[in-house]
Amino acid sequence: MAEQLVFDLPVVTAFGRDDFFTSPANSLAVAAIEDWRQWPLGKLVLSGPEGAGKSHLGRIWADIAGATVVQARDVRDAAQLARGPLCVENLPAIAGDRTQEAALFHLHNLMAQGGYPLLMTGRGVPRSWGISLPDLASRIEGSQLVQLGAPDDTLLAAVLLKLCADRQLLMEPGVVDMILRRAERSFAGIRALVGELDRLSLQRKRPVGPRMVTEILRRLEERP
Repeated sequence: MAEQLVFDLPVVTAFGRDDFFTSPANSLAVAAIEDWRQWPLGKLVLSGPEGAGKSHLGRIWADIAGATVVQARDVRDAAQLARGPLCVENLPAIAGDRTQEAALFHLHNLMAQGGYPLLMTGRGVPRSWGISLPDLASRIEGSQLVQLGAPDDTLLAAVLLKLCADRQLLMEPGVVDMILRRAERSFAGIRALVGELDRLSLQRKRPVGPRMVTEILRRLEERP
């Protein structure tokens, strides 16, 4: 029988503090976010691998500090943004874009002049971001840095369960342990796996079971 067509509906992601699981892999970053009034020079760089929780922590901080959240590539009017606490996400996305780098440099200076706290996020450490404007690179690299570490078993399990909850994805008993034993041990790998399981579960109108997990893992392994 033909499988049901599935449309890519938006996933409602929960970004509240209660939805963020703290473990040894991210506890230092969580502490820095919660102690934001003590940031040296009023700024912080939050780095970590894809899916580690940078955006989630950024939104947690935005809630407690009353901050605005903006993507680095969307920074245009620095004067408009520099009116209060601000989180600028995904700085590596503007690397080499002279116009965007100049806009962010201007924003950085206005935030410092106004005494407003600034949170910046990106994958990897700042020196690997490829920022070409020397003055901007030096200011970013001179900021306090906290990193989200490699996931441990407890954190991977929590991330897996959260992704499933965001998608309202049902799993049979024992499937979580099976995934943790066999799946790629990274946030990005778990995210990709859950996305594929969600689509297949919707197509077949069945909860995720061991056979479905095995099928998807095989598909992911065969991808170039």
